[in-house]
Amino acid sequence: MTRPALLVMDLQKAIVGRVPGLDAGFTPRIARAVAAARRADVPVVHVVVGFRPGRPEAKSSPLFGALPDGAFTGTDPGAEIHPDLAPLPGEAVVTKKRVSAFTGSDLDLVLRGSGVDHLVLTGLATSGVVLSTLRQAADLDFRLTVLADGCADRDPEVHRVLTEKVFPNQSEVTTVDAWITGLG
Repeated sequence: MTRPALLVMDLQKAIVGRVPGLDAGFTPRIARAVAAARRADVPVVHVVVGFRPGRPEAKSSPLFGALPDGAFTGTDPGAEIHPDLAPLPGEAVVTKKRVSAFTGSDLDLVLRGSGVDHLVLTGLATSGVVLSTLRQAADLDFRLTVLADGCADRDPEVHRVLTEKVFPNQSEVTTVDAWITGLG
């Protein structure tokens, strides 16, 4: 028997706003997955990018170091989780310092402490946090599911290739609705 957790990754206001072409149903679709997980007593873990004031941990990163001063700090309104997906009291909010949900965070400790051995991944972007987290989670021996329509990328073709050709080598790939149905 496995114990799953739903990871809602990088769904912060500034990130959602930077992905062109997101369909209007994107965050409501993930919100349905979150609501179903809560009903089924599946832990929901929110993963966010976050830095200290002055962002010292971002300066060595070509990706994060190039962001404006103050980006993804406690004073940045864009760092807030999208309101459609706001955590409930008691739900874990894990702050990461790099692309993978595991890097610079206590995610592994939170998951292992909860007995979780199966991750259900959603997030932005498919070629960023989803890919990096999937690869690291596979190396950490987690069972994996990717909700293909719960992820998106700036490049729809990259999203398609990852979800149809790459991810199935290490995970089950399904849709939000099919996953919800499977929760039974």
